[in-house]
Amino acid sequence: MPPSMRRQMMAAAAEASVDNDGKQALADEVKQRESWELLKKRINGPINKVNTSNIKEILIELFPANLIRGRGLFCRSVIKAQSLSRPFTPVYAALVAVINTKLPIVGELLLTRLVLQFRRAFGRDDKDKCLSAIMFIAHLTNQRVAHEVLALQILTLLLENPTDDSVEIAVSFMREVGALLAEIVPRVLNAVFDTFRSILHDADIDKRVQYMIEVLFQYRREGFKGNPVIPDGLDLVEVEEQIVHEVALDDDDLDGQDELNVFRRDDNFEDNERKYDDIKREILGDGDDSEVSEEDSGGESGSESDTESGSESEAEGIEGKVEGGAVLAKS
Repeated sequence: MPPSMRRQMMAAAAEASVDNDGKQALADEVKQRESWELLKKRINGPINKVNTSNIKEILIELFPANLIRGRGLFCRSVIKAQSLSRPFTPVYAALVAVINTKLPIVGELLLTRLVLQFRRAFGRDDKDKCLSAIMFIAHLTNQRVAHEVLALQILTLLLENPTDDSVEIAVSFMREVGALLAEIVPRVLNAVFDTFRSILHDADIDKRVQYMIEVLFQYRREGFKGNPVIPDGLDLVEVEEQIVHEVALDDDDLDGQDELNVFRRDDNFEDNERKYDDIKREILGDGDDSEVSEEDSGGESGSESDTESGSESEAEGIEGKVEGGAVLAKS
């Protein structure tokens, strides 16, 4: 008997032996898996095409997707997109900042994963991953998603035992976050630059890195003018709406919750979907919860094509909605 026919017969026999309750459970799992696959597309598509000019429309696309159930998918997708397009880091940070005001559980998970990524990369001397992580953390600090203490902890670690790579990473980090630190902790910033000065004169580092430090001092004297705290068009969150997460670099209890990246059957799936529908209406209003079609989501594609996810009036009104609504419970 051919193996394929044997498998078909065994599957048929197994199905026949399943009672009605088992069949219902199987049907529910199939439904949830289909919903999960659609959720991945509805998250990945908008993230891969977000930019400064369309960020408000992208938010309208993203919020109807269940970002609580899909928070692992969202964090994985946005971290991957940012690592591949570092110049767009301020855009991704602004996107996260808005979502964080409504769903802080998402912002905290993203920041936790970035800290864990940086710690792993630093321990493995993976300069490229370190740069991606610290750049994202810098702009999340600028957007007040991450507390400035985390930035200072990172600088302390990088400059404690200076090497060419660690100093280069610290200089890159300071260029991104220096303007904010100059505003809120100027005395601490002075101490950090004293450390840079000491490294410049006393440490055994490459001339190329010495030059980078000298340029950083000039950059500071000019007020970090090339790197404002928040670039134009990306200041979408009012100060009173900000939720700052105090995730520490040395926290041994950080959990990246990688299990959220894969499908798991939810015994309360229907109830949780209804709860998110309520959250969605709270964020967008009763008239803005239309479903985004699978075709519009575009899967993993990075296409820059225009979408029709929201009307012009929706795009104009999103800033008020994302800035003025009540912050949802962290659950």
